[in-house]
Amino acid sequence: MQPEQRRLAAILAADVAGYSRLMAADEVGTLACLNQLRAEVIEPKISQFGGRVVGSAGDSLLIEFTSAVNAVECAVQMQSALAAQNSKLPDDRRMEFRMGINLGDIIAEADTIFGDGVNIAARLEKLAEPGGVCIGRSVYDQIKGKLPLAYSDLGAQQVRNIPEPIHAYRVQLSASIATSRQTLDLPDKPSIAVLPFENMSGDSEQEYFADGMVEDITTALSRMRWLFVIARNSSFTYKGQAIDVKRVGRELGVRYVLQGSVRKAGSRVRITGQLIDASTGAHLWADRFDGKLKDVFDLQDQVTTSVIGAIAPKLEQAEIERASRKPTESLGAYDYFLRGMAAFHKYTKEANNEALVLFSRAIEIDPNFASAHAMSARCYLQRRGYGWVTDHAREVGETARLARRAADLGREDADALSSAGLALAVVVGDLDDGAALIDRALTLNANLTWAWLSSGFVKAFIGEAETAINHAARAMRLSPHDPQMFAMLTATAFGHFLAGRNVEALSWAEAAVRELPVFVMANCVVAASSALAGKPEEAAKAMAHVRQLNPTLRLTNLKDLAPIRRSVDFNRWSEGLRRAGLPE
Repeated sequence: MQPEQRRLAAILAADVAGYSRLMAADEVGTLACLNQLRAEVIEPKISQFGGRVVGSAGDSLLIEFTSAVNAVECAVQMQSALAAQNSKLPDDRRMEFRMGINLGDIIAEADTIFGDGVNIAARLEKLAEPGGVCIGRSVYDQIKGKLPLAYSDLGAQQVRNIPEPIHAYRVQLSASIATSRQTLDLPDKPSIAVLPFENMSGDSEQEYFADGMVEDITTALSRMRWLFVIARNSSFTYKGQAIDVKRVGRELGVRYVLQGSVRKAGSRVRITGQLIDASTGAHLWADRFDGKLKDVFDLQDQVTTSVIGAIAPKLEQAEIERASRKPTESLGAYDYFLRGMAAFHKYTKEANNEALVLFSRAIEIDPNFASAHAMSARCYLQRRGYGWVTDHAREVGETARLARRAADLGREDADALSSAGLALAVVVGDLDDGAALIDRALTLNANLTWAWLSSGFVKAFIGEAETAINHAARAMRLSPHDPQMFAMLTATAFGHFLAGRNVEALSWAEAAVRELPVFVMANCVVAASSALAGKPEEAAKAMAHVRQLNPTLRLTNLKDLAPIRRSVDFNRWSEGLRRAGLPE
């Protein structure tokens, strides 16, 4: 006698809610609709996530997965696609599925599976709402923190023919589907995302070192004009997550993913890296680099060179060397710089003050460190945008000094030039020099998200609204999940506002406010565009929020917020805010 074939599996049970009613009303039409949904939505999704149909009877399906994560992601995407299909149909023709997922031991016989693991999945399906997904505790324990989903705890549920209560969770599809990341098309050239390197030092204080390593490799790769590189901010939204490289590839729209780790112990450092084809999951390259901490730049060069060589073996060595420029030869200055970057990206007033101190220390050690000067200027830019300015005249003077020094030192550094350019334009009000520096940055590095975003704002300020919108769109494509998405949306909104498209401006600005409610500029665009669009109540509400965020803002000091050059643009801006209720 053959021994029982047992294995652990994730089982998805699904059936159509109200199927008998649908069949009674229109048997032929219901069968045709079910077959169409299976062919166009359900079976392609099952195949995409590596599932296998092991049971099918009428309106029900039983699907086996080897991964609980894949099972849940498949169910969520199926329900999203089914909801989209149902939205096109009249109420009496809509076909909604209930889905339940369990992780448990099963008995396999031929192409069918049996056991309590299967039975519990079927009971969980009955607990789901039409169009919903219900999961068991075993599934929840496996997927929590690994998918961008929200859950409702249903507690212990006593179900038919299962002696012990089962703990169930409902996936909150309305929130989950809304926050699920859109699959992006691949660009027409090689594309890569450098994911956060894991800090293996056993010391949380060294987290900045691993993050800085990734930022440097990303910057080096982005200097390759033939390579599409996802910005650091979007890549870092995956920090601390269990990584499914295929999902990352779909969500960021890249073919290649670089992962790695950094172990720093005493005076030595070890960097490991692996390059993966996100479309297949195949490992294309892996290596380990050991060295002394004082040689860390050489190690970074080795990693970058090896990655580029794996993607394009025929790349000329001159291009590789150009990609691996070092920000400074001083390890002490660079250490302070990395700590400053870690503080800057926390986006709080206290962290901004800390970043300024750290960048200043980097400059003390290496007075020719362009990036440290540029980031100091950018700290003052951040202070202006968030309303943290304490001494206006002093901060304008410091910004001008730091930005111009950064531009002098970093003539070939696109990142430093774009930061210096935007700081000069916004804080100092020097639009011509600011725009010139940003244009040069884009000439040096067409993959730099920050340069495209900076250009979007400055082009709007000088009166080139359509160019501003296009450049902000380029920034969003390079970094589609960026923590600074609020700024990209705001630049787009401002461009539409200056072009006279109040409704479009309002829509984009409201999206920016949803991303970051405390961003003054975005709230001002909401107020001004609402007022000019004939929506006085919305305008007044937005202006009340503006006054709360920045009580000192007046019509007389509007130039401090947005240094708009053309009088026709500034008059439109001030008139919209005046109608919204901004005082003189």
